[in-house]
Amino acid sequence: MPGIEGHARAVLVGLSGGLDSVVLLHLLATQPHVRDAGLRAIHVHHGLQPAADDWAAHCRVVCEALDVPLRVVRVDVARDAGNGLEAAARNARRAAFADALREGEALALAHHRDDQAETFLLRALRASGPDGLAAMQPWQRFAKGWLWRPLLGLPRARLLAHAHAHGLRWIDDPSNDDTAHDRNFLRHRILPLLRERWPEADAALARSAALASESRELLLEGDDAALVTARTADPQVLSTTALDTLPRARRARVLRRWIETLGLPSLPAQGIARIEADLLAAGTDTDAAFEWHGARVRRWRDLLHAGMCRKPLAPDWSVHWDGREPLALPTGGELRLDGAAAFDAPLRAHARQGGERIHLPGRGHSHALKHVLQDLGVPPWQRERLPLLSDADGEVQAAGDLAVSASLDAWLRAHRARLRWLP
Repeated sequence: MPGIEGHARAVLVGLSGGLDSVVLLHLLATQPHVRDAGLRAIHVHHGLQPAADDWAAHCRVVCEALDVPLRVVRVDVARDAGNGLEAAARNARRAAFADALREGEALALAHHRDDQAETFLLRALRASGPDGLAAMQPWQRFAKGWLWRPLLGLPRARLLAHAHAHGLRWIDDPSNDDTAHDRNFLRHRILPLLRERWPEADAALARSAALASESRELLLEGDDAALVTARTADPQVLSTTALDTLPRARRARVLRRWIETLGLPSLPAQGIARIEADLLAAGTDTDAAFEWHGARVRRWRDLLHAGMCRKPLAPDWSVHWDGREPLALPTGGELRLDGAAAFDAPLRAHARQGGERIHLPGRGHSHALKHVLQDLGVPPWQRERLPLLSDADGEVQAAGDLAVSASLDAWLRAHRARLRWLP
């Protein structure tokens, strides 16, 4: 079977129990080199259908017959996530796959050419550009390994013929007949009509997806080059000045590419327009932001900052820390003292209250911490999460590892130690 011969990577098969995944597992299980590299299967139990337990039992029978280890994972589908039950189930399934995938392993999914044609049509009807029209890729990075679709070039008819020839048994999911779902509507109502007029419609649509994928690769080369010109020393920060020099279409692609490289949730359809109108067009003295799915892009001065939304330190948070062990922070991250066993006397770690001052090295007098952080270019939302260290007299000795007092700096130098804030 094309795409399977010569594969020498450990494989985890996503096994639903339907025709496609059963055929994929059978094909892989009959390849000695695949077994030698390591072959196993995973079935995600969504619990959405009355026969869900029967599907899991069927997958066990299939795997036992092929002597392939099976892991059944039960997931809770967020029915009120706001994206629909189908999308919620898909997200839960992908999360289970990502959690189960081992380092360097390939997650094999049974998408075929008919699926690719449906995906291309769906993306076109949603007014997608080349990235979306490229549809599904045979190989792509996923979690700790790879996502592999070895059957993507084969029509479903070939899979059906293989199943009949080898006496395979599978389960038909009744939800696949519900034309209330967009994909099922295309599959049962639209594509049959297209095939009446154009018998090779599936192949043509899949070929268009492949051509869009080639275009996407060429565009990505330009996107990455433009992204380099807009990046700062911090990969989570872009220069708005550099972005303003890009053509609008390229700037939109660069912003999406930036979000992708940071591993943040994909921007929604209106994301670019919101960033253009609310952030790039905003003045440098504003703190404009755009949030989606727990992520946020914010503007401060002439910079765009992207990351997941983080809570500030609670105003009443305060603990004593001697430096012997890393100090876990309630908002995530930690403070560490590297190179020394402990401070001479414990320091108090606490949240900013406002009005603090710090005596910096080489300065004749103390400075307002607020002004020090502004001069360092620390955005307001990072200041809210910044842990301070004060001595027994209440004197601020450090603001994270961004600003260190003259006395603590001298102590660190004398002990060849380093204070680190890992937010």
